[in-house]
Amino acid sequence: MNSTDLFARAQQLIPGGVNSPVRAFRSVGGAPFFTKKAEGATLTTVDDKTLVDFVCTWGPAIHGHNHETIREAIAIALENGTSFGTPNPYEVEMAELIIELVPSIEKVRMVNSGTEATMTAIRLARGYTRRNKIIKFEGCYHGHADSLLIKAGSGALTLGNPDSAGVPESFAAETIVLPFNDLSAVSQAFETYGDDIAGVILEPYPANVGLIFPKPGYLQGLRDLCSKYESILIFDEVMTGFRVSTGGVQEKEGVLPDLTTLGKIIGGGLPVGALGGKPEIMDHLAPLGPVYQAGTLSGNPLAMAAGIAALKLLKEGDAYSRLERLGTQVREALASVIAETGIPAQIPQVGSMFCLYFTDKTVENLDDATATDTDRFNRHFHTCLENGVYIPPSKYEGNFISTAHEQGAIDQACDVFANALRSL
Repeated sequence: MNSTDLFARAQQLIPGGVNSPVRAFRSVGGAPFFTKKAEGATLTTVDDKTLVDFVCTWGPAIHGHNHETIREAIAIALENGTSFGTPNPYEVEMAELIIELVPSIEKVRMVNSGTEATMTAIRLARGYTRRNKIIKFEGCYHGHADSLLIKAGSGALTLGNPDSAGVPESFAAETIVLPFNDLSAVSQAFETYGDDIAGVILEPYPANVGLIFPKPGYLQGLRDLCSKYESILIFDEVMTGFRVSTGGVQEKEGVLPDLTTLGKIIGGGLPVGALGGKPEIMDHLAPLGPVYQAGTLSGNPLAMAAGIAALKLLKEGDAYSRLERLGTQVREALASVIAETGIPAQIPQVGSMFCLYFTDKTVENLDDATATDTDRFNRHFHTCLENGVYIPPSKYEGNFISTAHEQGAIDQACDVFANALRSL
């Protein structure tokens, strides 16, 4: 069994041979490898090649793969069954942890994915305000719900289709799409449509278009506009929640949204999502309120047990300071080679998240990101992969470091990154 044969079989059975588009390697060229095992900070392919992993299952593996504590928590939960279709104690403990750690969340609802969380948050914002329009930002990816697949990031950009087929124009008409980091555009939209804007949704650090930081005052400006027009501010922290800090970007920046969506890390590697916020908004969800949301597997005991174990590990020790140190090491190593070679590139980094843009211009929005050098990125990607380091197969995706990345793995990766840059 090898990756080439498996991919050939998969293409006959699965659209594109993959169950999520960015896995197909279409933007970087070549064919994907298949993984048979993951342990700590490494993947082992079916071709018996070991790779240092900076994708970390696209974010949730903040403790690396197959962490003993998380695995044991799942095993204990599994002894009692896989799914009950009734409330279970794990849901309550998870809710208590999230409310303790995320500043803006006072009540929380578990769902099954980040997409489901953002979809529900949008419906809740509309139901609570009795308004229709939503503001989103170019390059911010909020899952594949119809009204949010407009100028999206992540796999949509990777495949060159930021607007998905199958989304009716009538749905798109209720979504106002604006450039990220342009507060005046948001202000103008509110002046024009303020009485019908239910909410504003954004990734406070857009991480599905590489990694972009908000300009000073931008997040607070959004908060002030939403407060002024009585619209709901939604932070999509599916990617950044519990990764940049225990309280996410909102804790780091000191700006509180009305609703927050979570995912990734709170599942400990299993499928899960959540949304939370102020009680007066959250209580509009069924069964208390008129906004319907349901899910047979929502809060299932295996995902909750895994997520609780992951969050408790983050509360212990110095995980975030260590991740910041490792992230800074990677950034400084790359920056040194960039200065040495004169290659136009930059490395935005926060804690355990970083990306590499091949451009000499600071990337502040989607247009800046799409203008970066794709050919250079693709060559860099393949050189890294050939030398045992796996980074995301798209210039529009962020890289992740886990607590399982030992110093030796980081040193090895920095050497590979440096040599890959020099080869350009």
